[in-house]
Amino acid sequence: MKRIQVCVDGVTKVFGEVTAVNDLMLNVEQGQFLTLLGPSGCGKTTLLRMIAGFEEPTKGSIFINGQDVTYVPPNKRPSNMVFQRYALFPHLSVFDNVAFGLRIKKVNENEIGKRVERILDLVQLQNFGKRQIHQISGGQAQRVALARALVNEPQVLLLDEPLGALDLKIRQQMEVELKLLHAKLGLTFIYVTHDQEEAMTVSDRIVIMRNGSIVQDGAPEQIYSSPANSFVANFIGHSNLISAHVSSLEPVILDFLGGSFYCHEIPGLYLNQEVKVLLRPDVIAIQHDSSKNEQNLLAGQVIDATFKGSYMDYLMEVAEAHLNVHYPIRNDTRSFSIGDRIFLSWLPENALILSS
Repeated sequence: MKRIQVCVDGVTKVFGEVTAVNDLMLNVEQGQFLTLLGPSGCGKTTLLRMIAGFEEPTKGSIFINGQDVTYVPPNKRPSNMVFQRYALFPHLSVFDNVAFGLRIKKVNENEIGKRVERILDLVQLQNFGKRQIHQISGGQAQRVALARALVNEPQVLLLDEPLGALDLKIRQQMEVELKLLHAKLGLTFIYVTHDQEEAMTVSDRIVIMRNGSIVQDGAPEQIYSSPANSFVANFIGHSNLISAHVSSLEPVILDFLGGSFYCHEIPGLYLNQEVKVLLRPDVIAIQHDSSKNEQNLLAGQVIDATFKGSYMDYLMEVAEAHLNVHYPIRNDTRSFSIGDRIFLSWLPENALILSS
């Protein structure tokens, strides 16, 4: 079992009348890539800044490697932070930006040269040391910011929406590079983003926050397949969330969208309960007729169709509601057009029941 490297123990942070983080408990294991995910204002960046030492908790404690660092300044902690806007010095070269922290610590210049060159090689910026910041791209500037943080050999790397300023293609490339870098270094990464696809790509653990508290904590696949509530379901992945009524328990049957449909039971379900049903767009099948003997079959009409490369994104009108369906494009795929009358079906186990 890996040891706990970062411990957030009952931390609250209040700004005036606003509680940004509310009595939060969090343990991060050594070597994890943990992402704090949530909408703007949920407290994720405030939490990261408290771990870094740029904010002090109103109450509670923060431990790194078992040592209480609650009131220890950032430069005295075994952590380093990569900021969203990189915070690079425009008047310094790439080499001097990376070397800045080492020079503040009065490291020997020969040692500085070796460490900077080694870290520039690690982030694939060999031979970029003499360039000025205005001479490099956004993706390269992000690598410089990473190198500047890593050259100090932190035990915990903190990243505050580091890819937010990048174009989509560069951001996707950097997501893969960050994941590979984490695997190579074995450091603890604590990462902040509001982009759920980014979080799913880079993380081995995701903590979803709302209103200063944790609403779900788990592996990406667990959170996607078993969201704790409607908020998480809406925030992770594409969702069709439908209000439903429990009309039978043996078997489990829910009434929604003008029909009755089979679902798998969840603990605590009771007769006549009002619930939400989550149907991911990729678990719904489309057909032109009702000849197949499906347990769950729903009539509708195509009202929009968008080509997404590997799949078509259809918007269906069903019983005065709208459902999104992701239909994979294959050689044998039958296309559907706007205005087509269709039938939708899904397996009972793919209809997830949420009580809140």
